[in-house]
Amino acid sequence: MLVDMDTKKQPSSVLSTEISNESDGFIGQIEAFLREAVESLEPEFVEGSGGKAGRPRVLPGLCLWSGLLVCVLRGFNSQLALWRLLTVQRLWSYPRFALSDQAIYKRLGNGGTAVLEQLFEQISALLSERLEPYKETQLAPFASEIMALDGMTLDKIARLLPALRQLLPGDSKLLPGKLAGLFDIRRQQWRRVQYVANPNENDKVTAREMVSNLPKGSLILADLGYFGFAWFDDLTDMRYWWLSRLRSKTSFVPIHTYFTNGSTFDGIVWLGKYRSDKAAYAVRLVQFQVGSKCYQYITNVHDPVLLPMTDIAKLYARRWDIELAFKLIKRHLNLHLLWSCKTTVILQQVWAVLIISQILQALRMEIAGRAEVEPYDVSMQLLIEYLPILAANGQDPIAVFIEYGRKARFIRPSSRLKTQAPTIPPDQFTPLPPGFILSRKPRYAGKT
Repeated sequence: MLVDMDTKKQPSSVLSTEISNESDGFIGQIEAFLREAVESLEPEFVEGSGGKAGRPRVLPGLCLWSGLLVCVLRGFNSQLALWRLLTVQRLWSYPRFALSDQAIYKRLGNGGTAVLEQLFEQISALLSERLEPYKETQLAPFASEIMALDGMTLDKIARLLPALRQLLPGDSKLLPGKLAGLFDIRRQQWRRVQYVANPNENDKVTAREMVSNLPKGSLILADLGYFGFAWFDDLTDMRYWWLSRLRSKTSFVPIHTYFTNGSTFDGIVWLGKYRSDKAAYAVRLVQFQVGSKCYQYITNVHDPVLLPMTDIAKLYARRWDIELAFKLIKRHLNLHLLWSCKTTVILQQVWAVLIISQILQALRMEIAGRAEVEPYDVSMQLLIEYLPILAANGQDPIAVFIEYGRKARFIRPSSRLKTQAPTIPPDQFTPLPPGFILSRKPRYAGKT
């Protein structure tokens, strides 16, 4: 199963202990997977010991962070639930800890997010390797990776702290910030997530940093919130492919036509026809009409054979994957119910939710791969709903979803909109003349 560790590795002696009855079965195996990942982190020492071993804490960090992840996995929604898990219900084979709820709150408030961020990286690397046989390979095979870039504003916090009680309910200061995310389309995994303290910050401020470590030749999908001539030119200079919708009223000058027929157009244009605002690199403009709606996309992939119009429509539709990934963490995993007013604890909840999200996305990806369907043909909502039910009955949810998925409608055709673009035979394209100039001196208007 996907959540099992590599069979070549022997389970640790701690993992061989019996897991509590309430987490038996498949959910217990996910918890065991999380437990081994947490245990692989560096040993924790007492604060203030200068990095040297000291008196062990009453509550080891292993239990604190494992408990936080288990609370998210089991659908709990408060710090108080974590306290009850550790002191009343008992976590796994560990003893009940004699701690007050305030002691738990203090540990979380002083704990930071480094451990959870490290765990996120470790689990993401492991799952990426395990998902390699199931990743999408048919769409844009020339690209080294396909990534969707977007952001999500965190929900408002409650006015519990003294500094917040004087604020009006709609005050923007109640927004704790937002997340900038980079989502791997081929593996359905978060590649990178960054916290932005200012919820009103322009998305393009962090955009270059978000994509800076991607392999050269990656294809980046982004919505109109990232639209900008300088941004497009910078991506091209960084040797990345990109695809975007064309913002309405954007001026452009056609300089070469590959194909045109009625409302269908495929060709090369300069973005910006006025001297005050001009992009450095020529881009490809694709336009077609479906019913009464006209679709316009731009990209720095100039070759219409390498990236056909039909693939452009399919690719941009996949940009919606990141929106659904945000929906998973915000609605299905309860990130809309923030556990605290403190930024540190909010971010701990964010990273815990992201870790569980990676595992759930990987489960769906494996089910889709083994059932030979698209990932979004597997219902994430039903997967989350039926995981604990099937596990409680001693059934393997992955096997059940594969065997009975279509009959039980766990697997059904996705309701997502599919844009159908015209198919143009390659022999109808007018090729670029030799030595055609595709760059010029830019001038950016400096719009904010």
